[in-house]
Amino acid sequence: MQNTNKKLFEETPVPQAVQTMMIPTIIGALVTVLYSLADTLFVGMMNDQIQNAAVALAAPALLAFNAVINLFGIGSSSMMSRALGRGDLKTVCASASLGFYGTVVSGALLSALCYIFMQPFVVLLGGDINTAAATTAYMNWAVVCGAIPTILNVVMGYMVRAEGASLHASIGTMSGCILNMILDPFFILPWGLGMGAAGAGLATFLSNCFACCYFFILLIVRKKKTNINLNPKYLSLTKEIVFGVMEVGIPAAIQNLLNVTGMTILNNFVAGYGSSAVAAVGIAQKVYMVPIQVALGGTQGVMPLVGYSYASKNKQRFEETIQTVMKLLVPCMVLIMVLCWIFAPSLIRLFMKNEEVITYGAMFLRGFCTCMPFMLVDFLAVSVFQSVGMGKTALVFAILRKIVFEIPAIMILNKIFQASGITYAGFVSEFILSIFAVILLRRIADGFERRNEK
Repeated sequence: MQNTNKKLFEETPVPQAVQTMMIPTIIGALVTVLYSLADTLFVGMMNDQIQNAAVALAAPALLAFNAVINLFGIGSSSMMSRALGRGDLKTVCASASLGFYGTVVSGALLSALCYIFMQPFVVLLGGDINTAAATTAYMNWAVVCGAIPTILNVVMGYMVRAEGASLHASIGTMSGCILNMILDPFFILPWGLGMGAAGAGLATFLSNCFACCYFFILLIVRKKKTNINLNPKYLSLTKEIVFGVMEVGIPAAIQNLLNVTGMTILNNFVAGYGSSAVAAVGIAQKVYMVPIQVALGGTQGVMPLVGYSYASKNKQRFEETIQTVMKLLVPCMVLIMVLCWIFAPSLIRLFMKNEEVITYGAMFLRGFCTCMPFMLVDFLAVSVFQSVGMGKTALVFAILRKIVFEIPAIMILNKIFQASGITYAGFVSEFILSIFAVILLRRIADGFERRNEK
């Protein structure tokens, strides 16, 4: 076992190191959201609101995968980065092994639960007599069959990135996404198999299986350059390893479940305005995922640098990494916000020509995009908390975001402004939270030495 990327973590100038880790991660994240958009685009070409609504209603179920991804992906990669910073390569290997096998078991459990409780689950997501069949067909492929490969390929990407191999991690994720976009039209549209939403789910399942194969081959090829070994003999269930992964992973998973809860509540409120509104909010959410993935890719891409610098007690490199991300991404978020506001109707029209859907969709997208700069600051704070092992603080942020601020804002704004008010709940939440984020990031930096001495 060896630290093959020590130069990147310790010697490479911070702006260069940040870009090396961040750019491939952002590109990979964008390709990921493009394949998600491809599902909506090709299903939208059928001009069938029921099929499009099915993909939108199933979105929270797919987001629930992120709970497991966060649990074992963020949990194990954070543990790996901090162990690398301490030079503890045995812990790096054990953390990666726990992340892999934990993912496989959890994915299988999710598949079984979805299969057994499919009908009540579809109703919970907002499905009705019109949309239930299409939503079930999509979820049979994307969730029941696809849970393990969909979750596993992302978790393995996290682990590969934790060792500094950001480019390989992104290529693995992108390979599956690109295949998905190739398969989508053939499986979805009438000139191919004509499966509609079910075809989108099948394409997602097959493409994620392909991505997993890429990572397995990568680990074999890089056997002498990685501490990630899937041999069961490296699996350790000692208190130190399990607690180290779960300390960050469980709060991250709960954070995601709260996000799913927020989206489900939003979709249920929107469902009261009809199937056109449901289809529109689904399209708006997919478009909005582009800036979200830029923010997530940028902030999560530098997690290994932050965690390594913190564990190795390099305060200057720690602070400079955070400052570099802010300087690069906040202006980017402002620009995307302005472009989304201006071109909202045109962006929605790309996915569906129905004028009622376009009107609703443009309204939803403009509301969503107002929070982008503040969202970036909040995402960065959470990534820092997770990188340095402050999982409980990250969880408090998630509770504040969804339970304290956003969900009450959805209810209040819906009551006062109806559908036009719902989408500004995110702005209310992210704006308030960004103030707390700046304060806490400053406190971490000010108490850097004291925290590392504990």
